[in-house]
Amino acid sequence: MKKTIVIMGGMALSLFAISASAQDTQPQPPQPAKASTWEAKNNPTVDSIMSKYTGKYVASKPAPTTNDIFPAIGQYESSANPDAAHVSIALDEQNKGVVWITGLPQGKVKAMLRKSPSTYKIPAQKAEDGKDIAEGTLIFDKETNTLNIVIGKMYNDADPALAFAAPAIGTETTIPETKTKVKGSKTKTKKIVAPKAWVYTGTKVVTETVSN
Repeated sequence: MKKTIVIMGGMALSLFAISASAQDTQPQPPQPAKASTWEAKNNPTVDSIMSKYTGKYVASKPAPTTNDIFPAIGQYESSANPDAAHVSIALDEQNKGVVWITGLPQGKVKAMLRKSPSTYKIPAQKAEDGKDIAEGTLIFDKETNTLNIVIGKMYNDADPALAFAAPAIGTETTIPETKTKVKGSKTKTKKIVAPKAWVYTGTKVVTETVSN
């Protein structure tokens, strides 16, 4: 009987050893890698280098907006032009080099960018009602926030601002025309009255964005 118990015990131990050995030989699932706890700010060498530049970083400039690139677009008010108290300028949807001016007594007027960022030529054109609009110039001064428009004077490619210079804008000018009679030596002078140039001066309405 004792021999039987010893034999059975030996067999149990053998089976347990075989089972443990089999478990040791089976491949184990990979263990997740431990996250590194190293931080640059805790490294004395890195900290000593970075401390030299503390407070010297220059913040990056925000990307320019449409208003930054085309400062003439916006809303304007004028106390000098009661016939155009409220004027607005908007970009053309298809061509960024073209703006549309609304609020003028001439109607909706097209202007084309000639000198960046805010000097435009107003080409001779027809208004929506079919009336002729003479050539002109549009200049927005960002420093003074002022819009100047003249219609009825040719655009000067070399110096567009000359359109606003003398002779006085808004006054009639006369051009002498001489004709010699067929009989006799006397000459006759006929005065031709040029059309008045129309001038606009307005101030841009600045809208402030309130940040929360």
